[in-house]
Amino acid sequence: MTSTHLAPIIRAEHTTMYGDAHVSSSNGGQMLDGKVIMIAGASSGIGAAAARLFAAEGAQVVLMARREERIQALAEELTASGAQASACAGDVTRPDDVARVVTSAVKIYGRLDGAFNNAGWATAGTRLHEDDEADFHRVLEVNLLGVWNCLRQQIPAMLDSGTGGSIVNTSSHAGVAATGASAAYVAAKHAVLGLTKAAAADYGRDKIRVNALVVGATRTELMEEVISATPALEEAFTSRSAQQRMAAPAEVAQAAAWLLSDRSSFVTGSSMAVDGGATAL
Repeated sequence: MTSTHLAPIIRAEHTTMYGDAHVSSSNGGQMLDGKVIMIAGASSGIGAAAARLFAAEGAQVVLMARREERIQALAEELTASGAQASACAGDVTRPDDVARVVTSAVKIYGRLDGAFNNAGWATAGTRLHEDDEADFHRVLEVNLLGVWNCLRQQIPAMLDSGTGGSIVNTSSHAGVAATGASAAYVAAKHAVLGLTKAAAADYGRDKIRVNALVVGATRTELMEEVISATPALEEAFTSRSAQQRMAAPAEVAQAAAWLLSDRSSFVTGSSMAVDGGATAL
């Protein structure tokens, strides 16, 4: 089911030329002014924070998550503040769901300029030989297959527009090192970085940029559940950061917004650390 909420927003723009890239910015200085951006995993945590930030930065946002009531409420919150937002429930592990959301974005707004592939699911507290087989497959399905499904639908939509676009995939500090998360999660997040680089290389000439966030421990709903189940992990997570703390979801959303904006026009194939300095230690 697709729910749409629209509110007119008019802004003046100017365009600057950098090499082959046309970099637009509004008089108000909004990073994402006028861009149509899909957010997968938008119902809570980093995804919900990103929806609020992207809308505040002038984007028209398409919210995807399994929990329809949550993204519906978030879309209503955003439109009440004068933004343009639509909610389209779906599961990233199902290709038909992703195709429906991308199709909806193009039908409503005319194109797809950007995407934040942020849906995730994790387990922790067990060693590799103790991992439950069903959990192993579920972690790979959500974190790896989910990104794959999104890329396969988002990229053709951007190719059809002829104007390119920007995609940001959420990886993790677990994508560069073993962190105490399950082996499946570590493997999946490593693979997300590989998909990101492959996609960046394949579509760079089409003006489609693909980057990843290497996200450190963040106080999301899922993280709180993990810590509640295994309290000792909180100290382990915070001790890995040079800042000795976890991130707020909005801090991660800020990095995603920059990568989705034209301000990062010469950045593609990168793995940006947003981890409080964990990768520096």
